[in-house]
Amino acid sequence: MKKDGVEQKSKSLSKSELEQALIDNFVNLQKVLTNLAIKFDELSNNISKLLQLFEISAKTFAEKYSEATVNPEEVDKEFIKKLDSLLEQNKVISKGIMLMEERIRERNPSIQSPMQLQQGIQREDPRMFNQQPRKPMPRI
Repeated sequence: MKKDGVEQKSKSLSKSELEQALIDNFVNLQKVLTNLAIKFDELSNNISKLLQLFEISAKTFAEKYSEATVNPEEVDKEFIKKLDSLLEQNKVISKGIMLMEERIRERNPSIQSPMQLQQGIQREDPRMFNQQPRKPMPRI
């Protein structure tokens, strides 16, 4: 027999061989289904644990901020403290970067600072940088 230009060998299986092949396939299929069921069970357990974690987190969050509903000014003050702390950290990092830049420029005077580069660009095209002074962020 020819099909698509490839010769197929006609193989006739005896009834017992066919039954054995079917049994082997069913056994293999059962193994695969068993493994799949185990994996789904593990997935279900993991999702349950994750949901429990979210529930605990939500309860903790609700308890923490339920007190805040009594006094929202406390939450605002805490938030402002955190922002101030972040601003202070930013200033320290900025000073550190400036000091590093100064040391690098002292070692290699041919390197231009970002301010020098920016001033050079502004002289070339004043439209590239907004010339308006920056406004400080409002404090609450």
